[in-house]
Amino acid sequence: MARPGLDFPGFGVGLVILRDARILLYKRMRPPEAGYWNIVGGKVDHMEPAEQAARREAEEETGLKIGRIERIGMTEQIIDTDRQHWISLLYLARDVEGEPQLTEPDKLSDFGWFPLTDLPEPLSAFTKAAIAALPPGERDE
Repeated sequence: MARPGLDFPGFGVGLVILRDARILLYKRMRPPEAGYWNIVGGKVDHMEPAEQAARREAEEETGLKIGRIERIGMTEQIIDTDRQHWISLLYLARDVEGEPQLTEPDKLSDFGWFPLTDLPEPLSAFTKAAIAALPPGERDE
């Protein structure tokens, strides 16, 4: 069976979660970009609206209740080292309830809130693209 991202370009979503001028990042354990810090996200299921997929993926990965989100852009990532190709819509959430958790320890090893001016390394290309897509006022705070 053909696999999105590996056998053909996958369609995904990413959600930048901001609280108190900090971004929530998780450390990936699986390709693409295993060992890199990343925003939450994942693939869009067949017949699933992308905005709904962004909310679902974020809630599954963080345990947070995600309120209103807004689309901020899109990115295409071709990751040669992992032989993966993804096209993703990017969203922003400032309206979140609860405290993040490590709900998928088989996929993610660590998480934290980081100021946009002091991000951990290595930072995934996907996350760099999402941060670049933030409205200017968000990046400057």
